[in-house]
Amino acid sequence: MNTLQYLQTSPTRNFFLMAGPCVIEGEEMALDIAAQIAPVCRRLGIPYVFKGSYRKANRSRIDSFTGIGDIQALRILDKVRTEFSIPVVTDIHLPQEAEMAAQYVDILQIPAFLCRQTDLLVAAARTGKMVNIKKGQFLSPESMRFAVEKVRDAGGTMVAVTERGTTFGYGDLVVDYRGIPTMQRTGVPVIMDVTHSLQQPNSGSGVTGGRPEMIETIARAAIAVGADGIFIETHRNPAVAKSDGANMLALDKLPALLEHLTALRMCVNKF
Repeated sequence: MNTLQYLQTSPTRNFFLMAGPCVIEGEEMALDIAAQIAPVCRRLGIPYVFKGSYRKANRSRIDSFTGIGDIQALRILDKVRTEFSIPVVTDIHLPQEAEMAAQYVDILQIPAFLCRQTDLLVAAARTGKMVNIKKGQFLSPESMRFAVEKVRDAGGTMVAVTERGTTFGYGDLVVDYRGIPTMQRTGVPVIMDVTHSLQQPNSGSGVTGGRPEMIETIARAAIAVGADGIFIETHRNPAVAKSDGANMLALDKLPALLEHLTALRMCVNKF
């Protein structure tokens, strides 16, 4: 079974989940998060993909934490995949990173700011891995069909697109839920990145802010309009997370959220 087939295996036609820390901070932390989420997803019939960036390349300040080392972090992702028998996803930033990361993960994610980079999309497609393309904050949903076509034209057969909000002024994002069905018309799964859509970028301190109290609101709306998947960054203690803690969901709040979203999806499926 390939990754895309796995994401579509829910017996109750539930959404799938991509969730984990913003960046891999260490092995114990990554395994702990996966151990908390995986059994909840099994109980609710949610196909689960562990998310973790092996390196953060897009930081506002040069002194921001970027990672523990590429290969060390990728090996931790591979260990999560092996121990929990679940797929894993990570970001890549340059074409030459695609083949390296593909040795350790199941899904290669294209960051929103890089979604138009043809060489990066082609390199990801040529690995044979599933490619998840985040919609640029500066692009319309209609424009994402060209990114999907680049992956397909390069031989990629497994593609997904992720909505993560659109730039609204200088320091905020807004989600246009019309974009979910619009991007689904390309024939690929569409994922709602709940936590990144609540970022408040470009703050005066150089550290991105966020609105985590709105996480359930954004997620519920995405399920109501038919999103195929939900993307959430989570941490046991977001206040001490080394990246994007301001818009993360506390790990102990995730099970209840997933239960609410599953109940909502079952209602939506009736119509």
